[in-house]
Amino acid sequence: MKPGPLPSVDVPDPAGRAEPPRCAPLPTRLGLTEPGPGEPLAVVVAGPAGAGRRELIAGLIGSDPGTLVVPAGSYLLVEHARVATRAAYVPGYRQPHSYGADPLAAGPALARPPRRVELSLPDPLLRHFAVLDTPDTATLGVAGGLALRDAVGRAGALLFVISADQAFSAAELHLLTEVSRARVTVFFAVTPGVTGWAAPADGATAEGTGASVPSPARSGPPGPAGRLDPVAVSIAAHRAALLAAVPGLASARWFPARRSELPHLRRALVGWAADEGLVRASARPPEPPGAHGRVPVLSGVDPTDLAERIDRQARTCAQRIRQHLALELANIHLRVVQEIVFGVGCAGLPQLLDRELEALSLLATAQCDEAVRSIVDDAAARVFGAPLAEGVRRRITHAVRWGLADHPDGRELDRVLLVTSTAGVAGLTGAGALGALAGLPGAERDEVLPPVGVALNGGCWQHWRAPGNNDPNVARSWAQRALREVELELSREVSRRFEVIRLSLGVVLADAVDHGILLA
Repeated sequence: MKPGPLPSVDVPDPAGRAEPPRCAPLPTRLGLTEPGPGEPLAVVVAGPAGAGRRELIAGLIGSDPGTLVVPAGSYLLVEHARVATRAAYVPGYRQPHSYGADPLAAGPALARPPRRVELSLPDPLLRHFAVLDTPDTATLGVAGGLALRDAVGRAGALLFVISADQAFSAAELHLLTEVSRARVTVFFAVTPGVTGWAAPADGATAEGTGASVPSPARSGPPGPAGRLDPVAVSIAAHRAALLAAVPGLASARWFPARRSELPHLRRALVGWAADEGLVRASARPPEPPGAHGRVPVLSGVDPTDLAERIDRQARTCAQRIRQHLALELANIHLRVVQEIVFGVGCAGLPQLLDRELEALSLLATAQCDEAVRSIVDDAAARVFGAPLAEGVRRRITHAVRWGLADHPDGRELDRVLLVTSTAGVAGLTGAGALGALAGLPGAERDEVLPPVGVALNGGCWQHWRAPGNNDPNVARSWAQRALREVELELSREVSRRFEVIRLSLGVVLADAVDHGILLA
């Protein structure tokens, strides 16, 4: 269970007064966010193992299924390009690895699985949207499910693929329940099972839910000469089982994964992309109010009081984020120990911990972004008045971001923390290093700070997958030390980030007060 909001802490100022911290409520868990106006359109494809996702995607884009093979646990992003290429993005490297455009030229062996493999193909469908294939839902775990939901929220559409002889698991129904609460379009595709289009057995249920699946003998539209159509029966059975647990997806469209039906699925996806593209394009005007012109400063602003207020807010927000990340890491430690002893064992430890750290990175980034926005908005409102126009907010954000480079601690904020095989943490800076961590790359960020990035280096994979390193007690001890080092490094990183925010924002607003207008 995720911890709730942290209690507020009064922070005394230098004059001895105590003032409640002015930090906006921070997200305590990852959820489905609204797709940003600048986010690229994408369809996230998910489903259980054996459902034929790879074959379905290959049929949609007219490709060989072998071209879509990636290492277990990696995301596959398929985009449009005039020339077919494939590249692997591996944490710990600033540049992608050439991975070969065909399965017979897979490229060099990698020390660890990439977070994502990007495949570029000249298929016309990919002009409308990208396709993101995800790991099997049964292998995601808690953290992988959170990262998947984040990707679905930014992409805008989910295509869930399940075979005729499979049932929805409890984890899949939880994922679909979360998706149903967001502004995300959901499509379902049912593929033939091992035995063909036979529907689930009489009285079968969605796993872990008790939702009854109608028997083919009692339901389903008739086929020619009064016979039941096994394809329609299978889709009706799966839809009934889903809606019994997730009624919010009643409007989702279902498609059989047959060659003759793939054009209908293509048209539905292209139609979604056209509508979603118009919605996103109209959500943000090219020139927001306040983007140009003079912005006068309110009278009576005391620069000293303003600087003290920014300082208190920055310290309070940093403290709350550090506390919450410590609680999250404690929860991660419990899940990791449980999986070492009762689940994936030592060989599966790197994949498990890497997914946990991926979700932790996304949460830390969301918390830092929200906290910085609250600090900037509150301080700017005291200087220029509230409500703050969007264009004015962007100008201040841009000036603060540029000002970070003037401070020694602000020049290497694009830093990735890499857990090593010795349970230590090494740093790797550069935008390319951060770009290798994303399962679904997004639009160019308009936030002040770069994202937080934590991952495992290749040495961890090599160490724990070696035949001799299979002692659960040693693995538990290693995980405890590694997570403790991550906590210490993240705490330092959060403190450093908010210190440079305090200094840069203070300089920008102090200049505005001195000159009487916004100079940015």
